[in-house]
Amino acid sequence: MKAEVFLPDDYRPAEDEPFMNDRQTEYFRRKLLSWKAEISVDSRDTITGMKDQTRNIPDVADRASEETDRALELRTRDRQRKLVSKIDAALRRIDEGEYGYCEMTGEPISLKRLDARPIATMSLEAQERHERREKVHRDD
Repeated sequence: MKAEVFLPDDYRPAEDEPFMNDRQTEYFRRKLLSWKAEISVDSRDTITGMKDQTRNIPDVADRASEETDRALELRTRDRQRKLVSKIDAALRRIDEGEYGYCEMTGEPISLKRLDARPIATMSLEAQERHERREKVHRDD
């Protein structure tokens, strides 16, 4: 088991330090775990809210509006459930020492991109190429 890495509260990964050193890795691990915990709290709040709001609404328009709101909330939670699996995959990549490297090219993903999208698996250039290819080969 690795020793815990000291990380100041104001730490931000910098380009002038070795890529994916212990501090950067710990920074992204904490960021991912925090994001996952936040999603978990939101999901619990949704479940609690839906249980509390179950009621019989006589007005058809009001009932339809509430059902639409619930459907939207459930769709959002489903997206977040998928996001949690991507967060878990990123945490596994950290544990395996593969985090921060493009799965297509093997090159480092920029720290700015990882900070903005910590679940990124491709460098910006590889992602753009992938999206262009997807657009060209998409069945319309």
